Amino acid sequence: MSPRDAASVLSGPSRPLAAAGWMVGAIISFGAMAIAGRELSAELDTFEIMAYRSAIGLPIITAMLLATYGPAGMRTRQPGAHLTRNVIHFAAQNFWFFGIATIPLAQLVAIEFTNPIWVALFAPLLLGERMTRAGMIAAALGFAGVLIVTRPGLAPLGPGHAAALAAAIGFALTNIWTKRLSRMDGTLNILFWMTLSQMLMGIACALPGGITVPSTALAPWVLFVGICGLTAHFSLTRALFAAPATVVAPMEFMRLPAIAIAAALIYGEPLEIAVFVGAALILAGNLVNLRGARR
Repeated sequence: MSPRDAASVLSGPSRPLAAAGWMVGAIISFGAMAIAGRELSAELDTFEIMAYRSAIGLPIITAMLLATYGPAGMRTRQPGAHLTRNVIHFAAQNFWFFGIATIPLAQLVAIEFTNPIWVALFAPLLLGERMTRAGMIAAALGFAGVLIVTRPGLAPLGPGHAAALAAAIGFALTNIWTKRLSRMDGTLNILFWMTLSQMLMGIACALPGGITVPSTALAPWVLFVGICGLTAHFSLTRALFAAPATVVAPMEFMRLPAIAIAAALIYGEPLEIAVFVGAALILAGNLVNLRGARR
């Protein structure tokens, strides 16, 4: 089966249970990558983290692609769409790593939960889907939820909060472009071009200041962030193949309690009620949008 044939099969009828299974793998991988990124931020900037992560993932994904499809698996008839997706994702991922280092992990994840709402807002423009009343209600609830999580005027807001919101918007656009790419290219093809291009972008952005060699103590975290980044995006891409973006994105809400508990145990970050209340509002908005999509 060619990459295009595989994509055609996987882009067929929605399979929400299969998507849920892949999303469990994505959630575990993204949580582990967040902890690894927090550790690496002590010595590396976001561009360096991206360069190392992609450099570790590229040989793995290349070997998988060649073993499955041979050199033909690298071909694509959508180079422009790949470039657009990967530039957006590179920016979003850098914002995400910056947020990891500067704000509590639970806040970062809660703000990320606006991702499905941005998908609903952008899908009419980029995928030709119709803007619905449910989508507008979801956007309003999501905005209210973000205000509760960040509490402007009551709690200090910094660049980390803005970076988290920018990352959420970027990831929503990435999900939409991944769905578009999946119509003709397979999972391994999408991941290959993402890893290659983001390694080159990371090196190009890090070179002017010099690329730091991590200490011996942090070397295992470099390997960890590379592997988790690969498994996270492989799982997420497979989930998007199995079901529409508006179905897959809300499944990420399982990440909040997991990362909040992990951050409390590892870093002593408090479990703030406002974060969970705001996230619940964002979840309510996404459920409204999901129900409208099913109708």
